[in-house]
Amino acid sequence: MGAFSIWHWLIVLVVVLVLFGGKGKISGLMGDVAKGIKSFKKGMAEEPEEVAEDSVKSIDHEADKAAKAEKAKTKEEA
Repeated sequence: MGAFSIWHWLIVLVVVLVLFGGKGKISGLMGDVAKGIKSFKKGMAEEPEEVAEDSVKSIDHEADKAAKAEKAKTKEEA
């Protein structure tokens, strides 16, 4: 008598075939999970993208407008 009988191995084999074999919905689901894990790992391995200079310029541009408006306001008051 071993640790597992033939019935145990048959049940394990059936479960593995249901989860990973054939063209069933469960095997498709497991494939999608594997693709998701691969995509997650790839995303974690990639370096983050640098901030675009256009967005920085637009922020500075808005600051320049505010500074010019402040100068004009002080000139009018004087």
